[in-house]
Amino acid sequence: MRVLMLSTPLATHFTPMVPLAWALRGAGHDVVVAGQPDVTDAAHAAGLTTAVFGDRFHAVDLFRAGLRPGRRPLQEFGEPTPDQLNSTPQVWRNHVAYYLDDYLEFARAYRPNLVVSEQMEFSGRVVGAVLGVPSLQFRWGVDPYTGAGDRLVKLFMGPMCERLGLDDGLPDPDLILDPCPPGLQLPGLPAARPIRPVPYNGTGPLPDWIHEPKGRAHRVCVSLGNQTLALNGVPLLKSIVAALATLPEVEAIVTAATDHHAELGEIPGNVRVVAPTPLTGFLEGCDAIVHHGGSGTSLTACHAGVRQLVLPQIIDQFATARRLVATGAALALDTAREQDDPKVLAERLGALLAGPGHAEAAHRLGVAARGMPAPAALVPALEELAA
Repeated sequence: MRVLMLSTPLATHFTPMVPLAWALRGAGHDVVVAGQPDVTDAAHAAGLTTAVFGDRFHAVDLFRAGLRPGRRPLQEFGEPTPDQLNSTPQVWRNHVAYYLDDYLEFARAYRPNLVVSEQMEFSGRVVGAVLGVPSLQFRWGVDPYTGAGDRLVKLFMGPMCERLGLDDGLPDPDLILDPCPPGLQLPGLPAARPIRPVPYNGTGPLPDWIHEPKGRAHRVCVSLGNQTLALNGVPLLKSIVAALATLPEVEAIVTAATDHHAELGEIPGNVRVVAPTPLTGFLEGCDAIVHHGGSGTSLTACHAGVRQLVLPQIIDQFATARRLVATGAALALDTAREQDDPKVLAERLGALLAGPGHAEAAHRLGVAARGMPAPAALVPALEELAA
């Protein structure tokens, strides 16, 4: 079986599909990842074959628009409104026009039996329908986009689809895969098949410090993601470090690109600042994680069964934070005023670590996530779909 994978040009949109690509390759199937360098670089790092199209996209520039110096999106714009959230799919609907013809040309030569796309790469559904092969949609995680935004995508892509002989417009995917553990996903979405959110946060050597025993009552990871820090998020990280300095019972591991280390100033004795390190290497040895609500980080923490303090910054991260809080495994601070106050951060992290309630809920969430069908277990169903 030949499988074509497509993704919008953000590595974090593509990486949730990497374990599925590995499972398909392990079962003897051919997999090619097509996209811009933002995606294909991540695919190369995961050991996958690619077809590269166009130039680098620099998606972070989309979020920099309108930002004043030193301010991050949450400070500048607040939580996105429903209309702003629904506009996000339109960005990627517009993007389809730039590469759809290239993808179709490549697909006709490659002759895939199955097309797999993450949820915002609408080209995959078109390519599959034009070639007469099934298309599969892979959700990133909590999905607040399907609904009004999806209906607008179908409306505006109608003429493009009709030009390609798809008289009914943008087709629905033949199968949707959802990595959210039971109870985490938003209600009312189209039916999907569950797939275990096998963590993939990149590759790299295990650092020596992960084997050191905990020196304090709690070990906490802090990971805000590269994009958050690139969008003027270093002052937020400094506030978190200041909060940790007031919690002597906590030892913290803060991951951040080395370019930002000097900006953090003096680091308290209970905090270790390290270069970006795959969370899979050490998160299960932590009691909690402080993060930005990105889908990859959130699902990695769910799989590890650790408590989460979520500080959402942009678009879908707020929906993710609310759903995690609803499970009992997380607490959240969703305003810039709260997030920027070390006292509030310390209080909320202390509440997360106190008592058994949040720990037990996080453990249940981890058991549920690890109990979902692994990507390898879904390969026979995909083979049947492609046949």
